[in-house]
Amino acid sequence: MSSTPQRLHPEQVTAYLNRINVAGPLKPDADSLRRLHSAHLHAVPFENLSIHLREDMSLNIPALYDKIVTRHRGGFCYELNGLFAAALETIGYRVQRHSARTFHPDRGFSPPMDHLALRVTDTTGDVWLADVGYGRHTEYPLHFTARTEQSDPGGLFRITEYENGDLDVLREGEAQYRVDPRPLALSDFIPAMWWQRTSPEAMFTQSLICSRLTDDGGRISLNDRKLITTDATGRHEQELTSDEEVLTAYRDVFGIELPRVPEVAGPRVG
Repeated sequence: MSSTPQRLHPEQVTAYLNRINVAGPLKPDADSLRRLHSAHLHAVPFENLSIHLREDMSLNIPALYDKIVTRHRGGFCYELNGLFAAALETIGYRVQRHSARTFHPDRGFSPPMDHLALRVTDTTGDVWLADVGYGRHTEYPLHFTARTEQSDPGGLFRITEYENGDLDVLREGEAQYRVDPRPLALSDFIPAMWWQRTSPEAMFTQSLICSRLTDDGGRISLNDRKLITTDATGRHEQELTSDEEVLTAYRDVFGIELPRVPEVAGPRVG
């Protein structure tokens, strides 16, 4: 593991805070972490558009900053948690990056490195599981060392111990992913991101997704050309029939300006 993780410059943290609509400066405490975690999920979409726009993708912090802050885009776990970790470290938190194996009811646990999760320590020594890159998940960090149920707007969560120090994260009693306790560098996830954006077996090469939390406690997603809103009244779907409607939704709902409508491109090599 690298002992010198990349960090943001203080002025870049200020721009990141503006991107997620949080006023600074912040202390590296539990309250600030909760604010940052929730604000990021409301402002920065979980999306895989770069794959289907055939854009270059990188886990270098300057590239992640340019994509998410300067170009007002989102990303998936390696990108979102990668930049979030860099911002937290500059603010003063201690952050470790961990491999996680996601769970699917039909296929069981994925191979290692399928997901990136964060262990964050605040100034009091309290430790948190932070994750702004898993799509539908917690709005706030979970207590990393607690083994009781933890209530969150995203559901009822619990962290349980498995074998060899591995931890299972459960939502409503169902496994979400299994965290490996060994800390890694962000660069360790480069091969995994390459697989996610090129393999015919990867979920991200087979579908288009752009999704974020909404201010009313719900979620809004654009799955290909279907705009899906979930709120207190239920789930609502709207089929977008023209390219103009799709590009307008990306711009007005997610703040993303695109030159063209992304289409599912399928896997590629390289």
